[in-house]
Amino acid sequence: MADNNLTNIQAYQKKWHFNIGLVIFGVIFVYLTVTILMYLTENHISAYEVREGSILRDNAYTGFILRDETVVQAESEGYVSYFANEGSKVGAKTRVYTLSDRELEFEASSGEEAEKLSPEEQSAVLARIQSFSEGFREEQFQDVYTLRNHVMSILKSRSNKNRQAQLDMMVQQGGEGLQIYPAASDGIIVYSTDGYESATINDVTEKLFTKNDYEKKSLKNNEKVKAGDPVYKLIRDDHWSVVIQLDDAAAEELREKDSVKIRFSKDQEITNANISIYSSDHDYGVLTFDSSMIRYAEDRYLDLELILEDESGLKIPKSSVTTKTFFTIPENYLTQGGDSKETGVLVKTEDEDPKFRKVNIYDRDEKSGIVYLNTDAFSEETILVKPDSSDTCVMNQTKSMKGVYNINKGYAVFKQVRILCESDDYYIVESGSDYGLFNYDHIALDGDSVRENDVVF
Repeated sequence: MADNNLTNIQAYQKKWHFNIGLVIFGVIFVYLTVTILMYLTENHISAYEVREGSILRDNAYTGFILRDETVVQAESEGYVSYFANEGSKVGAKTRVYTLSDRELEFEASSGEEAEKLSPEEQSAVLARIQSFSEGFREEQFQDVYTLRNHVMSILKSRSNKNRQAQLDMMVQQGGEGLQIYPAASDGIIVYSTDGYESATINDVTEKLFTKNDYEKKSLKNNEKVKAGDPVYKLIRDDHWSVVIQLDDAAAEELREKDSVKIRFSKDQEITNANISIYSSDHDYGVLTFDSSMIRYAEDRYLDLELILEDESGLKIPKSSVTTKTFFTIPENYLTQGGDSKETGVLVKTEDEDPKFRKVNIYDRDEKSGIVYLNTDAFSEETILVKPDSSDTCVMNQTKSMKGVYNINKGYAVFKQVRILCESDDYYIVESGSDYGLFNYDHIALDGDSVRENDVVF
C-alpha cells in the first residue's frame, strides 16, 4: 500500500504595494477636470485691439442755387458770336459778343500747333489727372465724369481761343455789319438761361426740388437772335446761397448750428458754409457762401453732403465703455514716499503719525487741480494729511468717469476715455492722454463684465 503524502497548502494574503505613479495620475486628472469645469463655467473676457480710426457722419442733399444774376438781352437782330469763355470773369468794358448780319465762318485749327497743348494747358490736365488718381475710390465712380468734364473744359477753352483770335482778326479788318458789345457790368459770364435768374428764398417750394419743370436753354455761337432775346447771363456777386430741403430731425439739429462743413459731389471740394433755417411749406436749410461761385456758375442744382461729424482718434466698441466711481482729492495732497519715486498720499493714523500709502492715479484735471483715486484702495472717510502741512482732507468726494479696462498685462486696469464722436456701434476717443489708451492696446470687449485687477487668461 502506497504511502499517502499529504501536502499542507496555505494561502497567503497578497501584500499591497504603494503605486506613486497612480497617485500622481489621479491628482493630475482631478486638476484637469476642475480646470476644465472652471473654464466652461466662468465668464470669459473677450479682447479687442484698439486701432486708430475715424467716424464720418454726413447727409446727402440736392440743393437749389440762389444768386445775384441777370440776363442780358440782344440790342438788335443778328447772328451772335462770343469773345469771352463761359465761366470766366469779365469787366464792364470787356468785349463779350458781336452781332452780325450773316453767319460767320470760322476755320478749324490745323497742323501740329492745333494738336499740341500749351505748357499751361498740359500742366492743368496733368494736375487734374494726378488729383483724380490720388483720391479715387471705387464707390465714388462719378469722379471719372468730373475728370472728363475738367479735361473737356480745358480743350473747349483752347477751341474758344482759336475762335476769338479769328474774331479779333475780323474786327481789325473792319468786318462789315459786325457790331461789338461790351459786358453790361462786372461778373461771371454764363451762356445759358433757365428762368430762375430772379428767384429768391420766397420762391422756394417742395415742387422745385423735383426738377419736373426744369429746363435749361443753352445760348450758342452763330445762332440768330432778335432784339430782346437773351444773349448771355451775368453773375454779379460772389455771395451766393444753396437751399436744401430738410426733414424735422435734421432741421432741429441744424437750428443749433451757425455753420457746417460741406462737400460738393461735383468736384469733391470741401468748404464751410453759414447756415440758417427757413420755414414755409417745409423746413429748408439756407447755406451761404462768399467765394467759389465761379466753380458752379453753370449749375442751378448741386449735389452736396453736410459733414456733421468728422473726427479721428482711437476707435473702440461701445460695449467696452463702462462707468467707474473714484475718490477725488486735491492734487497737492500727493507726495513721494521715502527714498522711492512712487507717488502716494499720507494717511492719518491713530497715533497721529501719517503713514505713506502708494496710489495709482486714474486721471488728473489740471484746471480744477484734482486727481482721481481708486475707491477700492481706501475706506470712506479716510483722512489725508497734506505734505509739509497740518492741513487735512476727508476722502468723501466722488466722481464717475467713463473708461475701459486695459488687459495688456493679463489683468484689468481701468483707463479713462474722452469721447469725441460716435456711430451706432463705435466711439472715437482721444488718443495720447497720459491716463488713456494708445494705439494697439488691448481692452475688454464687454466693459461691464470686468472689475479692476481681474486676471485675464
